[in-house]
Amino acid sequence: MTDDFKEVTDEDIETVKKEDKAAPADSASEADRSDDTDDNEYENVCFMCRRPESKTGEMFKLMNSICICSDCMHKTMDTVTQFDYQGMLQDPSMLDSLSSEKGKGFPNIRFLNISDLQGTGGIPNKQKIKKKKKESEPIDLKSIPSPHKLKAMLDEYVCGQEHAKKVISVAVYNHYKRVATNHQDDIDIEKSNMLMIGPTGCGKTYLVRTLARLLNVPLAIADATTLTEAGYIGDDIESVLSKLLIAADNDVEKAERGIVFIDEIDKLAKKKDANNRDINGESVQQGLLRLLEGADVEVPVGASNKNAMVPMTTINTKNILFICGGAFPDLAEIIRQRLKKQTGIGFSAELKDKYDSDEDILSKVTNEDLRKFGFIPEFLGRLPVVYTLKPLDEDMLVKILSEPKNAILKQYQKLLEIDEVRLIFDESAYRAIAQKAIKKETGARALRAIIEEFMLDIMYEIPKDDNIGTVTITGEYINGTGGPIIEQRVIPPSEHPTEYIGANG
Repeated sequence: MTDDFKEVTDEDIETVKKEDKAAPADSASEADRSDDTDDNEYENVCFMCRRPESKTGEMFKLMNSICICSDCMHKTMDTVTQFDYQGMLQDPSMLDSLSSEKGKGFPNIRFLNISDLQGTGGIPNKQKIKKKKKESEPIDLKSIPSPHKLKAMLDEYVCGQEHAKKVISVAVYNHYKRVATNHQDDIDIEKSNMLMIGPTGCGKTYLVRTLARLLNVPLAIADATTLTEAGYIGDDIESVLSKLLIAADNDVEKAERGIVFIDEIDKLAKKKDANNRDINGESVQQGLLRLLEGADVEVPVGASNKNAMVPMTTINTKNILFICGGAFPDLAEIIRQRLKKQTGIGFSAELKDKYDSDEDILSKVTNEDLRKFGFIPEFLGRLPVVYTLKPLDEDMLVKILSEPKNAILKQYQKLLEIDEVRLIFDESAYRAIAQKAIKKETGARALRAIIEEFMLDIMYEIPKDDNIGTVTITGEYINGTGGPIIEQRVIPPSEHPTEYIGANG
């Protein structure tokens, strides 16, 4: 044997095979290590439903770094097994005809090979999103206004309702103090959710909306009439938190400090007919118990109902302040019946007709009355703060027209200032508008409807004449017995046009 050609033994062959096997194993281990480092910063996302691995659990990993969650994989397999392709899988000749050039095949049916998508740019190599790491900023106690300051801020926008503003100021101040401390001591402070009771148009929604704007916290206003039990047509109970998440720009930690106002809560009372299933009454009350108490709730992002194609997130409702409000139209009669039972006969006894003309009868409400109205005890127990709003009288409606910063009449005065016209309302006009609003029995909502009616002709005619300077609205014009007082604009002498002198002098 020469030096160029040496005898190869069996031991040399085994050594070469071991080296060949070791090389791809090492490269694979390096790739696994790189994937492990990537997984520390990224998480997989399902290619079909776009949910991250933290929500779906472990995923199926396919070629080209495609990940499919277990839910989408099972749905896909169920769809494939239910469709037999009209016998194509049992007849190999049909499959051959599809692949042949001359075969016609089946119309509108194509088989897709996932390997053909590699390198096309249609599917990204990494179906992952970067994990967001946000640190919650603690609430500064100094930034929380005290109750008297908060009430003074509400006085600039809301007229009347002194008791309601005092109660809501104290409750909100204590709530955010509780959120700011966050278990600093051994004493665990419970959350104080609120129940507002008042006639329509008395300012329930406006009061909560103004409060959230002053505190600069996310606010979600939900309508209880659209909520139904899970599995029925309508909005799920978790949709209340979905609106709060949208108001917080999808920031979960910011949403967990927000305020949720559930309007028309009186529509959730139990139905008297017990034969049918109450899907939007007592069932919704029971579903709201977990939200009011404080728990981790899975919430659909950007949708009102849960389904497999919508991503989910988890919100803790422990630090969310829930405020429920409603008109409770039949509650006054329930309170009167309870109070009339306490009347008797004698010189010091109270008469039965004493409470018939009491306009502030709702302020005497108790949990017994609310239970008779149709609310379950568990639901009322999670709303410890119960207060009422008074109906609006004539004096309060006059204040609403003129005193708040964004009063209705100030809005029309601002509109006419753009046309350089001054709008004035005298005292008789205020009284006439308030008296008409009381007859409509819709509270402050009737004010804008009345003003729109008599301001229509003024807003239409004023832009025609540039010489109009001042318009005064009187009570006779509101009642239809007179017209507005219009004054011409006073032009200074320096702005008068000079007379043209002809050639004859």
